[in-house]
Amino acid sequence: MKIKMVAGLIVIVGVVMLNACINKHNQPAEVKTKFQNSEWVDGFSFTNMLGIIKDYMTVSRKESVPTEAIPVAEIDADALNEETQDVVFKLGHSSLLFKLSGSLIMADPVFSERASPLQWMGPKRFHQPPITVDTLPNIDVVVISHDHYDHLDKAALAKLANKTQWFLVPLKVGKHLEEVGVSKDKIIELAWWQSQTINGIEYTLTPTQHFSGRGLFDKDTTLWGSWVINTGKQNLYFSGDSGYFSGFKEIGEKYGPFDLTFIETGAYNKRWSKVHMFPEQSVQAHLDLKGKVMMPIHNSTFDLALHDWHEPLDRVLKESNDKKIRLITPTVGQRVELSDLLRYENQQRWWK
Repeated sequence: MKIKMVAGLIVIVGVVMLNACINKHNQPAEVKTKFQNSEWVDGFSFTNMLGIIKDYMTVSRKESVPTEAIPVAEIDADALNEETQDVVFKLGHSSLLFKLSGSLIMADPVFSERASPLQWMGPKRFHQPPITVDTLPNIDVVVISHDHYDHLDKAALAKLANKTQWFLVPLKVGKHLEEVGVSKDKIIELAWWQSQTINGIEYTLTPTQHFSGRGLFDKDTTLWGSWVINTGKQNLYFSGDSGYFSGFKEIGEKYGPFDLTFIETGAYNKRWSKVHMFPEQSVQAHLDLKGKVMMPIHNSTFDLALHDWHEPLDRVLKESNDKKIRLITPTVGQRVELSDLLRYENQQRWWK
């Protein structure tokens, strides 16, 4: 099994390199501009890649994938259209579906079977989405945090192209959407701290400590970030991917407090700890942001690290109890009403 995993990792890296080599000469000059983090600047390390491959060969795990079916609540498209409350549904990994002030909004919609450049190899879903991209009603706004495969799903975006009014993305990410048929007129690119108001809802792109790229030669040529979504009634924070950094405090000072934070909690490892948080850091980020209630995301859908699949939820639950923060962990597809978040705080921990 480990040999297959490592072989798959090497093949995926090879395909990404090949795609990058084919496409790099077709990139316009401005796409080659490199973005960087505010506090930590990294560089590609072949030694680090060898270390990761070694870890995949040697680290022992009890439950890399669930041994029982993950509970999924089906979402009805007609009910979405008729919904009158402000609600959110976790679709899996970091994908979220909101109904806010009458607008349907999606964050990082990923519906493909694998988070990979190949749909026959790479991290495979533990569960199916609670609604298909084909049966989704028309969407008002899609926000995307960055261009990695587990956050920007080109197959899904191609199907959303004609049923979505607006796409809000970080700088230079729009090119990926145009490649799959999204009209340029629908795409709004923002830099950190820039805002856009649509249907009375303000969306602000805020910094994270991460990186971008879908191949080895386009690294950091597109921007990454998190999103503040403020309806006037609800103030929400969607983290995308990030390592822990002082930017969370700055965002909390500028835009907090937040009624609900969606914080990356999963796919962490000491070898990439600058760009993905450990669960204890995720809780601290929530505190820095002045969050009232936290929902951990970026877990329980794909195997993207070396911890057991349920470990992120175990650890974040323990840390939230220790720090006395309010944590909700809905099942995939569960309807969460934002006006009464505390009712979900003590629900049964489904992964147990």
